[in-house]
Amino acid sequence: MRKISAGLFISLDGVVEAPDQWHFPYFNDEMGAAVGATFDSADTMLFGRRTYDSFAGAWPEREAAGGEDAGFAKQLGDVRKIVVSRTRLEFEWRNSEQLEGDLVEVVTALKNEEGGDIALSGSVSVVRQLLAAGLLDELHLLVHPIAVRKGMRLFEEGEPAVPLTLISAETFRTGVLSLVYGPGGEGAGPRALG
Repeated sequence: MRKISAGLFISLDGVVEAPDQWHFPYFNDEMGAAVGATFDSADTMLFGRRTYDSFAGAWPEREAAGGEDAGFAKQLGDVRKIVVSRTRLEFEWRNSEQLEGDLVEVVTALKNEEGGDIALSGSVSVVRQLLAAGLLDELHLLVHPIAVRKGMRLFEEGEPAVPLTLISAETFRTGVLSLVYGPGGEGAGPRALG
């Protein structure tokens, strides 16, 4: 069975919207390694449409430019990219396709296929649905030491509780916390951190 991991930039007050407006002062080699690790074993990525548009608008050009992040850009271009959208989409970025059918059913089938891991970056609405369906194996949160005070939060009020178990925790030099959570039942204690 394939593992599904999601990575999000998040503020201290839980905001995940528009991280391009607040996260860059905290980006360093530690964060780059943490972000890269989410993709290293993945051969498939799931995207919400807005996150896909953002990636497709930047990474193909970075790959073509051949700069210092061209290797990572090529890695993103080479993986299978499945975009969740109710609107019919046209794709120019290689290896991109639209999810056909019900998200939970399709992702359940993908998870049971042979292959590498499945990764998500951003795509909050997709992350929420996969968490609710019990399909997400790891939630990687890079908690930034800033209160953004406005914008969409990862968890909305009024929704059922989502118990999680801490898998690992690391503090970066910038004060960013790298937290990895897995599914956890109510009252589940933390796993041993190593």
